[in-house]
Amino acid sequence: MGALKIGVMGAGRGLGLAGNFLLQGCTLTAVCDNRPDRLQNAKNRYGEGIVYCDSFEKFIEQDMDAVILANFFHEHAPYAVECLKRGIHVFSECISNGTMAEGVTLVRAAEKSSAVYFLAENYPQMLFNIEMKRVVDGGTLGKILFAEGEYNHPVAPDDTSFLKTYNYFEKHWRHYLPRSYYITHSLGPVMHITGATPRRVTAFPIFSPLSAEAVTASHVGDAATAILTQNDDGSVFRVFGCARFGAHENSYRICGTNGQIENVRGCGNQVLLRYNGWQVPEGMKDCQQYEPNWHDRDEELIRSSGHGGGDFITARMFLDCIRSGELPEHPFNVYAATAMSSVAILAHRSVMNGGGTYDIPDFRSEASRKSWENDRESPFYLEDGTAPTIPCCSHPDYRPTPAQLERYRSVMTDGLNTEKEVL
Repeated sequence: MGALKIGVMGAGRGLGLAGNFLLQGCTLTAVCDNRPDRLQNAKNRYGEGIVYCDSFEKFIEQDMDAVILANFFHEHAPYAVECLKRGIHVFSECISNGTMAEGVTLVRAAEKSSAVYFLAENYPQMLFNIEMKRVVDGGTLGKILFAEGEYNHPVAPDDTSFLKTYNYFEKHWRHYLPRSYYITHSLGPVMHITGATPRRVTAFPIFSPLSAEAVTASHVGDAATAILTQNDDGSVFRVFGCARFGAHENSYRICGTNGQIENVRGCGNQVLLRYNGWQVPEGMKDCQQYEPNWHDRDEELIRSSGHGGGDFITARMFLDCIRSGELPEHPFNVYAATAMSSVAILAHRSVMNGGGTYDIPDFRSEASRKSWENDRESPFYLEDGTAPTIPCCSHPDYRPTPAQLERYRSVMTDGLNTEKEVL
């Protein structure tokens, strides 16, 4: 197989991801974005010899083996489906589907396609998560009963640069993002480490709006959503989507019948491995805190990659699947990806229903997924301008105040930051 030809849909974050493919012998053939400034940035970066498109219709006609989907968070599925229909491999950033119906359509398209679908979730490839999976796979923790995953991302209330870069118009998806939806950075790693798949979900919100003095256009007053899942192996997960409490961090803990392992909050890649005193494996200690090593052939490239090396390794895994013809491992394949997105979607419905429990469909079963094929409820404005059909906050009537909106609009008139890798 020769050099794979890669196309990029979304010239913000997508170009950052593309760099990891170029390091692995791929060629960049086409870039698509509907913002002229981002297309110009791409031209400045890669020059001539690449097709630059401002519409997907033109983009999809280009000569590409695989496409990086890095457009808006909730809009990947329709484009993934079109790529799969044409036999183009899909590397999809963030959640796989924004609605339950999209998840059904995506799985059906993937089953009919000769192409690989891969969820580009990169946090499982961070060094501490790789080490936790190594220990779990070794069996010394016993049967895994419980796992936690937190993605905490508070932003300073006066950080107007962040607003101009990431939340750059009033109907942007981040202004309508339920706290359960941005779930792959918390749920993805624990699914990968344990091998478990959620089958039931319940959730409760933590309502804590930004101060009246904040510069914001957000319609979400929740600071976080606590999500509990019961899994196919009998274990339970407690995860958060994108939360804003405590300090900025990614935290994971895996608990078995014999002991537990977790990354140490605020301590880089360090992990803490502990066993019950009567269940310490031979040659081990009952408690040890350490920083693991990569032991990877591409360590130098990994260390220069984004998201703690996760961007490079995720790209490599995708390319390995294309070359081998094998289905991506759990949870990067289309069945686990749509289950993960369903946790995000149905956890929010649980919030809106007072903590009611929802079953996660088994996307390998046509009978299971068929009941969701017409469920298009969404808290976001859609690409065609269609308004949200469900509230995005646990308090459905919550809105930014007129003063907050006035301050936000004033900041936006100062111009946008177009250089960063954003969606």
